[in-house]
Amino acid sequence: MYRNYIKRALDFILALLGLVILSPVYLILILLVRIKLGSPVFFGQERPGYQEKIFRLHKFRTMTDARDENGKLLPDRERLTKFGRLLRRTSLDELPELVNILKGEMSFIGPRPLLPEYLPYYTQEERLRHTVRPGLTGLAQASGRNLVNWDRRLAYDVEYVKGLSFAMDCRVIVKTVQTVFGHSETVADDTNAAEGNFAEIRRKRMEEQG
Repeated sequence: MYRNYIKRALDFILALLGLVILSPVYLILILLVRIKLGSPVFFGQERPGYQEKIFRLHKFRTMTDARDENGKLLPDRERLTKFGRLLRRTSLDELPELVNILKGEMSFIGPRPLLPEYLPYYTQEERLRHTVRPGLTGLAQASGRNLVNWDRRLAYDVEYVKGLSFAMDCRVIVKTVQTVFGHSETVADDTNAAEGNFAEIRRKRMEEQG
């Protein structure tokens, strides 16, 4: 009952309330991002969601467009400003995802939506993460964010899907708050801080296994 009906109803109501209540914060952040980081204010990227259907995820921009002498974008760490790092540490950059939740593309709690290029490298068990809507936060993020290695992160996703309940969602919310306030600089600086790019890691593993 909760999984099929109540969870989506709560997502819609809370996302709508959030957009209304936080509208002043949105306006302030839009102004600050525009002044400090430039345009566009929002960052959009395609991600696989429920049943691996591709949708466009929205965030506030956190990096500049700084490039080297050849016109190539500098590494993320060099383009991430102090202000952008603050947005990431506090998860304020995630606020535009309330629109994704309102549209039914995401949920407040669920496996974080990763890149489409990762799809061929999940195990059959790990593909369970796409049998629910992706979340603004999830068990993996609440258990250490990107400092947890990929295998463990995906295991957390599977654990969440198999145990999905109101109690599980409450547990994730509590752990998320603890993680956000117990953040580290590494979490904010590098989206793949633990090991690196998932697709490259799994591709190399498959090659080694023959």
